[in-house]
Amino acid sequence: MQLFVIRILVFVHLLNAGNNFSVSTRLLVNNSPSYIMDMTMNKKLLALAISGAVFGTQAVAVELYNEDGTTFSVGGHVSVAVGDVNSDDRLNNDDIGVESVSPRINFGATHDLGNGFTADAKGEWALNMLDGGEESFTTRLGYVGLSHDDYGRAAVGTQWAPYYNVAGVADMPIAFANDFIYEDHGNLGTGRGEEMVSYGNAIDFGNAGSLNAAVAWQGRKADGANEYGNRAQIALNYAIADVTANYAYNTGDVNYFGVVGSKTADSHVLSATYGSYGAEGLYLAGVYAMNNYMNSGNGQILEESVAIELLASYALSNSLNLSVNYEAVEDDKLSDTVFATTALQAEYNFTSQFVGFAGYQFDLQGSGVYKEKADDQWLLGARYYL
Repeated sequence: MQLFVIRILVFVHLLNAGNNFSVSTRLLVNNSPSYIMDMTMNKKLLALAISGAVFGTQAVAVELYNEDGTTFSVGGHVSVAVGDVNSDDRLNNDDIGVESVSPRINFGATHDLGNGFTADAKGEWALNMLDGGEESFTTRLGYVGLSHDDYGRAAVGTQWAPYYNVAGVADMPIAFANDFIYEDHGNLGTGRGEEMVSYGNAIDFGNAGSLNAAVAWQGRKADGANEYGNRAQIALNYAIADVTANYAYNTGDVNYFGVVGSKTADSHVLSATYGSYGAEGLYLAGVYAMNNYMNSGNGQILEESVAIELLASYALSNSLNLSVNYEAVEDDKLSDTVFATTALQAEYNFTSQFVGFAGYQFDLQGSGVYKEKADDQWLLGARYYL
């Protein structure tokens, strides 16, 4: 009996494929709602499979078992760097030290239920690989999903939110990327939404492109002194050729500690992309979010804010990927900039599993009440995909 078949599974950007795309190897998406599939699949099903992978992030995993319609795989990466990034354990802001860069390990499984249905499950944990202690593992993802060729996909658990499929299109470089998405993202459902129920489906328009639509819900909960009401979101992702246009809306009431009364924390976000990050050639991405009670500045929740992120990258044929990105959050009530940064970055794939990276982030500073001394940051490191 063929029990252990080890294969390296490399993520392929598929939204830009034709109406029918033949996959001769197995596809493993190492990000949000995802599962392994074989053989020939149309673009509609592929779009669902990579929902949340955000148009082309690199992923590598190892399939350990494939028998009788059941698969089991292990993935993740170990990432360390030397640099100056103002870690909490530094004595001074300009101290240089060794940093971990979001290392993780995950386990994924799928099972063919027949009649076009596939069940899948995934668990992913962040690794505290430098300091040790009692919290060496913390949960990033944990969900169970059910997919069908025609009926779409549903998932329950802690998962990449549909909102992230829109807002995360510029969250690509290893060293420095999006910050505003991850403010209280588990409770607000902007990144990895905790305790979330989601459903998505796709419509294939042939040569006219494809449309992904997804909705999600999170129930009432308390986290420390904050109380969160029912939250809901919807996301639309339209793709044609090498271009995508995306929109999401996220809303729900929140009782923040120190803020008088219940407030509606909501966000409208628009984004667009061209190309595929990491694939040879040009990748462009832009994000514009209009938020209420979703961002913070000077330790205070912002009543109204605007968040912007822009990314331009170019991957050369020799596996070198160069990028520049810009991010800013504006306090709309005061017309002040909360923070603004731009970063120059480079990533080099020595192999499909080993990547070197470097980045220098310029602090463009806030304005008005948010203005502080400029504090540039830099990182030089390596990532090994498991």
